[in-house]
Amino acid sequence: MSSASKPTLCGAIFDPARKQAELDRTEALVSAPDFWNNPEKSQKLLQERKRLEEGINRAKEVSVFVDDIDTMFELGREGEDIASDLAREVTRFRARLRVLEDSMLLSGENDAKSAILNIHPGAGGTESQDWAEMLLRMYLRWAERKGFKAVITDQLEGEAAGIKSATVEIDGENAYGLLSSEVGVHRLVRISPFDSAARRHTSFASVFVIPQIDDDIKIDIKPEDLKVDVFRASGAGGQHVNRTESAVRFTHLPTGIVVQCQNERSQHKNRASALKQMKARLWEFEMDKRRAEEKKLEDAKADINFGSQIRSYVLAPYRMIKDHRTKLAIGDVDRVLDGDLDELMHAWLVFKKTGKLAGDGKDDLPE
Repeated sequence: MSSASKPTLCGAIFDPARKQAELDRTEALVSAPDFWNNPEKSQKLLQERKRLEEGINRAKEVSVFVDDIDTMFELGREGEDIASDLAREVTRFRARLRVLEDSMLLSGENDAKSAILNIHPGAGGTESQDWAEMLLRMYLRWAERKGFKAVITDQLEGEAAGIKSATVEIDGENAYGLLSSEVGVHRLVRISPFDSAARRHTSFASVFVIPQIDDDIKIDIKPEDLKVDVFRASGAGGQHVNRTESAVRFTHLPTGIVVQCQNERSQHKNRASALKQMKARLWEFEMDKRRAEEKKLEDAKADINFGSQIRSYVLAPYRMIKDHRTKLAIGDVDRVLDGDLDELMHAWLVFKKTGKLAGDGKDDLPE
């Protein structure tokens, strides 16, 4: 790899020179004596500075990788045995490039924000409710792998097993942009653990994601438009049962939007969390109305049934996960259900940006 190719790689993709010039201008504004006169503007400038610094650091990181690999090639030309070291370094470089590419693909207005995730089972009773709980575990493990903070703010248990619904706040950079790949209906095919005849069952659950709205975005909620109910939080029993009316439910009367939070023992904390969710839901409600005519918002309200799924998880008669949008198929089902969603999310981001399929374009999974 010649040295002449390195500026092209870093310059064309990461453009460190332009980012450095922008950072210099931002630093001059941050250093101005009147910088803190407008706190909202100041916070945005600090966020912009952080974004530029991260972009410059990414370019430097890629340059270091390229230099290291270039050095290995030189050693190889001199007769050194570098095959295993080179393979290991290329694997690391490829994995890091995928992360960097994701960060570049996440260029939407709210992609960098934290997210609020909702999971609902489809028709099918215990089967679908158990599947919804499996999805909840998958996303909690995904957040853990990413180093994100995930808090279940509301969860309604199923009668026999699983959950009837769950709401999770996931805090982390690009959480919304990444999780937007999960919006839609998820289909599970397996031998049912609840069927004494050990027959194969198909279950459905839907996932919906909205961005957490920053405090500097003003959402006007009139007190008279908000109905507030307090109740005792439900739980699995024992020490988890809340003996006081700490759970909170907000109903926005003009729109009919309902949110609730019961994970905290403090009613004050539950109110704060519910209000944050309500602001996010109202913001999304307004965005839905604006984007409806342009048809840019994905239909997250599809029937939770056959023909509407975005992804199938087949555990029997064979084991495979296939995304029906990108056509990407993965055989290691356990790895994905344990939270390793990076490959699926990356394929969706590339497909959304370029229309490029990750798989062969065929959908040959069992009904």
